[in-house]
Amino acid sequence: MATVQISARVDQTLKAAVERYCKSHGIVINHFVQEALFDRLEELEDVEHLKQIRHEPTRPLAEVLKELKLNGEV
Repeated sequence: MATVQISARVDQTLKAAVERYCKSHGIVINHFVQEALFDRLEELEDVEHLKQIRHEPTRPLAEVLKELKLNGEV
């Protein structure tokens, strides 16, 4: 996968904290930032998925159990 440069202005304290963390854990800052961006995108996708799920119709548990022929036993 080809890489490209991305830049952002961040608070000096945040930058220093990231540098300290990466140094103490033997992580390259580039890798740390890339993983953080991937994680954030996944979180945002999960939130959108949850919003969709909330609008799906629901059924009473007794109806589901009857359909599964569990007679009220889980």
